[in-house]
Amino acid sequence: MTSTTPSTHPSTTSSTSQSSSSSESSSSDTGNALVTSQGRTTIADSVVAKIAGIATRDVSGVHAIGGGAARAVGAIRERIPGSRTNHSQGVSVEVGERQAAVDVELIADYGVSIVDLADGIRRNVISSVERMTGLEVAEVNVTVADVFLPTEDNQDSKNDDDSDNQPPPRVQ
Repeated sequence: MTSTTPSTHPSTTSSTSQSSSSSESSSSDTGNALVTSQGRTTIADSVVAKIAGIATRDVSGVHAIGGGAARAVGAIRERIPGSRTNHSQGVSVEVGERQAAVDVELIADYGVSIVDLADGIRRNVISSVERMTGLEVAEVNVTVADVFLPTEDNQDSKNDDDSDNQPPPRVQ
């Protein structure tokens, strides 16, 4: 009967379960390179986002990263003298002590298999983030916001070059 007594006391069972969970937690910490007996390494969200952004750009078939608003702000930022390229544009992350989750929004080149592109992005982002940070990547969500058509770029640059040769307005 003495073996059933601890189970009837809620405070005893909760302290027993807490001590076993804390011992499990400390034993799992020893397997993590970011938490050692000498200290803890914390990696900022912006670092993981930058790594993921560069890894995404390296995949063939990615025309640009970010949706319309992010790309517009990025284009303005790049025109400012002395500004730097924002490598984390179009990338959002959540970073925990051991894991990271990555969301990427991009524009794909026309003709590329979006399924293969997303698989390649996932593979490259997971490999880069895990290798460089030691964090386990729980998921990489890819959102294709648009498809780039090569004629779009030619028309944009043609309009920029011929701005002086535009016909007169039809309405005055």
